[in-house]
Amino acid sequence: MDHRIRQAEAYLDQCRQQVDRELDRCLARHATSERLQETMRYSVLGGGKRVRPALCMAAARAMGSHESTALAPACALELIHAYSLVHDDLPAMDDDDLRRGRPTAHIAFDEASAILAGDALQTLAFALLSDAPALSDRQRVTMISELARASGHQGMVGGQAIDLESVGRQLSVAQLEAMHRHKTGALIEASVRLGALTSETVTECQLSNLTDYASALGLAFQVQDDLLDIEGDTEVIGKRQGSDAAKAKPTYPALLGIEGARQHLARLLDEALSALESFDSEADTLRAMADYVVARSH
Repeated sequence: MDHRIRQAEAYLDQCRQQVDRELDRCLARHATSERLQETMRYSVLGGGKRVRPALCMAAARAMGSHESTALAPACALELIHAYSLVHDDLPAMDDDDLRRGRPTAHIAFDEASAILAGDALQTLAFALLSDAPALSDRQRVTMISELARASGHQGMVGGQAIDLESVGRQLSVAQLEAMHRHKTGALIEASVRLGALTSETVTECQLSNLTDYASALGLAFQVQDDLLDIEGDTEVIGKRQGSDAAKAKPTYPALLGIEGARQHLARLLDEALSALESFDSEADTLRAMADYVVARSH
């Protein structure tokens, strides 16, 4: 596993450089407001692992596509993710003051600027996809539809709403997983599916297996996040340690205990890797990414 984790870290670094260069180029375009543009750049280019873009590009590799064809969808995914973090940190939502080791956007700027920056990042994501030169018209439309569903009321936003409604409530494991399949898992599934859709020859069977991989990985990502909230260090994880517990949020360790959460994490890793059994070495980067997600320290 150590070898695969090192492989994943190297791949993440490679993808981060490619994606950040492209995001920097996109965000350098003149905005109507200098403050809005500054807030957008602060929110997107201020760190982050770029797990979702890397999953997108790794899925393209698994399907035999050139990774450059996945650059536009990879950037679109990161823009959606960044917008969700900006809005999730707002006082009306989680009211967080630290993100990626820096003040959150509404603290560094102001609440109105953060709201507008999030709105602008969301719409920019779809503009990037609609203009992607390496994709066919059919691929663009399909990806826009996938990303809209994954990020909207049927996906991430719906999950965030359930999360807010669940504060202070006792949820079952099934209810907790249903919430996280939307809040976290939907965008991770979309990351893998958009990468796979860069191939014009992807089959329904391949797409189904990759979706199963991403579904298990999305939950694993959240379980590890919950564990890090308890066991992580604020300076390492880039946000306040213990913030979920302080807000009485339902978490896997709260329901299963720390050891039970670790066992659940191991089962989800097995599910993710099993879903890739029909793929040969072309999916090794996806396998490495799964190991990384469950072993990460931030």
